[in-house]
Amino acid sequence: MTDNEYPYVSGFTDRHGKKRWRYRRAGKTIALPGVPGDPEFEEAYSAAIEGRERRLATVVRLPGQALPGSFQSAWKKVQRGPDWLAFDPKTKAKNVSLAGQFLELPVAPSHPEVWGDMLVRDLKRRHVKEILAHYSETPHKAKHVLVAIRKMIAVALDEEWIETDPTWKLSYRPEYTGWRAWTAQERADFESRWPLGSTPRTVYGLALWLGNRRSDLAKLEWKSFDFRENTVTIAQTKGGKTLVLPITPMLREIVDPIERKSPFVIVTAYGDPFSEKSLTGRMADWTHSAGLPKGCTIHGLRKTLGKLLAETGATTRQLMETLGHDNIEHAELYSREAEQQRLARDAMSRLSRKYQTKKPVG
Repeated sequence: MTDNEYPYVSGFTDRHGKKRWRYRRAGKTIALPGVPGDPEFEEAYSAAIEGRERRLATVVRLPGQALPGSFQSAWKKVQRGPDWLAFDPKTKAKNVSLAGQFLELPVAPSHPEVWGDMLVRDLKRRHVKEILAHYSETPHKAKHVLVAIRKMIAVALDEEWIETDPTWKLSYRPEYTGWRAWTAQERADFESRWPLGSTPRTVYGLALWLGNRRSDLAKLEWKSFDFRENTVTIAQTKGGKTLVLPITPMLREIVDPIERKSPFVIVTAYGDPFSEKSLTGRMADWTHSAGLPKGCTIHGLRKTLGKLLAETGATTRQLMETLGHDNIEHAELYSREAEQQRLARDAMSRLSRKYQTKKPVG
């Protein structure tokens, strides 16, 4: 660069050894960014010559734009990964919703930025705790949001945007109660109200003796039953697992009285299959009609089967294969409860026999 090219501009080396440029005229000194030829340098020089403020470039956000290294960028990469592609549509939709809530969450009440625009490397452990606190009234949602965040962090680690996981060993396990199992009295009251062959009893019986979710019950077809081999094949919606279950006498009692007017086992009065949500609503009506309290749900019947299996000595592995669980912890919920009751009963029985007061011989 010559003095003729940029009058009043001189270069110097700062204390860090970096070459910098400045404009000096009439006792005024203005620092010039970049190097001669850069757009930002040229604009700053023109502004100094003309005696005006620098014009800053206008940032235009394009639809779907994601800053490299940001959470938004990480989430886009999550959705292109092999694990994501293997998810069923329902699981994908749930994850998209949870991730979207996090990405649109403000970094702070007075902060204009949202987490989607923030760099993953700027996430600190205290930030994660603040995010979870935001969902304190819905602890299970908080747990699932944390799972979504960890998916993005895993991408950031793979891409080498970060070197450590700020959520490492961050334990967040809200107390889990879930849908409860039906009591023996509740089952008896429901069966007394709704006879075999009725739609309420059919839904109840299939949910109880197959132990499957409402999504699987709604799409259950007669072709799934092989009465010669005495089996029924269930292709689970959640997880995509295929189960081959025996047709027990209890299950046969349920299906034998049903008229086969449709490919689907459970149909409305118009012969159409039920939707998942309508099954939930109708079960609420049917249990209310039977005088049952709130909490007697279709998923609760799945829990009931797990409880009954555990109480009759089924192993954790048998529970997993019958109910279609991939996570051993879910199956152990049933076996641990049944084992605790069994061990306590046996222990107290031995104690009672030892300390029982014997009647005097007359």
